[in-house]
Amino acid sequence: MATSKVRVSSFSRSSLAGPASQVPGLKPGPNGSVFVSSGIPDLDKILGGGFCLGSLVMVMEDPEAPHHMLMLRNFMAQGLVHKQPLLYASPSKDPKGFLGTLPNPISPKDNKPREHPTEQDKGLRIAWQYKKYFGDNQSVYGNGADSKQEYCNDFDVRKPLERQFLIGKHIDCVSLEECPLDSLRERCSSFLEQNSRSGTSVSCAGRIAIQSLCAPQCEYFDKDWDMLAFIKSLKGIVRSSNAVAIITFPHSVLSSSFSKRWQHLADTLLSVKAIPDEDKELANLLTGYQEMVGLLSVHKVARFNTQVPLVLETSTFSIKLYKRKSLTLECLNQAPVDGASGASYGTSSSCSSSAKQGSLDF
Repeated sequence: MATSKVRVSSFSRSSLAGPASQVPGLKPGPNGSVFVSSGIPDLDKILGGGFCLGSLVMVMEDPEAPHHMLMLRNFMAQGLVHKQPLLYASPSKDPKGFLGTLPNPISPKDNKPREHPTEQDKGLRIAWQYKKYFGDNQSVYGNGADSKQEYCNDFDVRKPLERQFLIGKHIDCVSLEECPLDSLRERCSSFLEQNSRSGTSVSCAGRIAIQSLCAPQCEYFDKDWDMLAFIKSLKGIVRSSNAVAIITFPHSVLSSSFSKRWQHLADTLLSVKAIPDEDKELANLLTGYQEMVGLLSVHKVARFNTQVPLVLETSTFSIKLYKRKSLTLECLNQAPVDGASGASYGTSSSCSSSAKQGSLDF
């Protein structure tokens, strides 16, 4: 009796059953890369999933406002929520005190989707019937609150992180004021060795957060080449380890040539900028100007195992506080006549405002 040959289609459904999909706080990405969350849902969407594991993220600070601290707090708090080891270095004498300012995750009952009211009217009424087929396996880009709890949380900047996330965790704090670069390199190396990657298996992700690396408070402030060598060394050990490192630096205190070198070494390069309180021209040009906290610019996005760059719709976004508690990023929309506010990046389909189209006047 002849046995029938089973036909296998080349179009098979992709599965996320890899090691990274089974670890809380990790998400498989394209070309074998693995993402960790930045702690800001909108920023994860902009970057294509978050920060690539093994990458060096650098943030250029604004000398007039500490907006980079908002990103550091969410990045560190997201790691502690996922029980990931953390190394934090700061120019302050007591870096452990900064842990008390980390935001607390918003509870699921208060974590409602940040949708523009008009977006709900665009869907079909029959769409709700298909919601049961998705269940809890929705992507992190979905609007459900439960999906964000698995990978990225919304944080309330008004409430400090609960003590349960700080007890029993591997947290190492370093003061840059009393730590030479050689000692800092050894601390980072020993920290990463404990979370090294064995083969292709991913068990846990470590996070390194270094604040104001070239601040005048540091004893190596005038040693430009030593700081550059430290960044190169850190990038090398992070690339071969199971961690993500983020460095913020005041580029205004560096010379133009060294600032360019620092930016070139970054896998992901971001910058933050404060918004003047009274800029009438900018207020008339942009929607929701009064609600803006600052501006975030994306200069470079890490892309591993590929030569295809990530093309963004726009490179500059406004930083806002949704209900004065959670950080959101929005595309810069030109102010319409009625002065309506723009939508968040997660619900905005383009960078242009949705003004009513009328006849053209010549």
